[in-house]
Amino acid sequence: MKKSKPFRSGRGREARPAGHAGLWLYGLHPVKAALANQRREVRQAVLTERAAGFIGAKLLGRVAHEIADADAVARFLPAGAVHQGAALQVEPLPALDLEEAVRAPSGIRRIVLVLDQVTDPHNVGAILRSAAAFSVAAVIVQDRHAPPETGVLAKAASGALDIVPYVATVNIARTLEDLGRLGFWRVALAGDGEGPIRDAAPSGDVALVLGAEGQGLRRLVRERCDAGAFVPISGAMESLNVSNAAAVALYELRR
Repeated sequence: MKKSKPFRSGRGREARPAGHAGLWLYGLHPVKAALANQRREVRQAVLTERAAGFIGAKLLGRVAHEIADADAVARFLPAGAVHQGAALQVEPLPALDLEEAVRAPSGIRRIVLVLDQVTDPHNVGAILRSAAAFSVAAVIVQDRHAPPETGVLAKAASGALDIVPYVATVNIARTLEDLGRLGFWRVALAGDGEGPIRDAAPSGDVALVLGAEGQGLRRLVRERCDAGAFVPISGAMESLNVSNAAAVALYELRR
């Protein structure tokens, strides 16, 4: 086995393989995005030479890091983690309040996604990735019925967890009331909506609300929405995966 080579960072310290404590992100894009996010507190990184070249010396100057082989990187992570040669120990992102999270530059239409009990981290990660692609201001979830910030979620989001604010709230229905007061038109995405998504939202700020597959939106959540809309699909399939529906709906809203 190739011996790991300590590499001194811009802080003048070496990464220390100190077990598996803390939150570990892995994969080239999640690690690079976390290092580029000044809100993210980073502890140490373990990378292969190839991964370090992809991330770049400027970003690696933020953190004590070690150059190692792929097997050494894997020892910090859960079994089977697809790390691509990059692992980064971090602190969870600091919480944002709602108004701070949905703030956007003047003149740009704000879109936020509200997820009602969407619990699968791969679905939520894919939604975050689409949210970053379509310049969504924030993704809002219910704290007790949503995936926590983990390496799995960050990998599925391919870096978007450090790009799009991920806001956990206690009560989704009350948060929708707050979004209404902040000027958002609230649209429930559901198969029994009144019309297609392209016709459901005015030109102003929009909060797009999606529910879990199967269960859909809860009654109180649906009642807080101003309109309901659906994604037109062939009758050959009953519905789309929630992350696919989110991507299509975001495209329509931006188009």
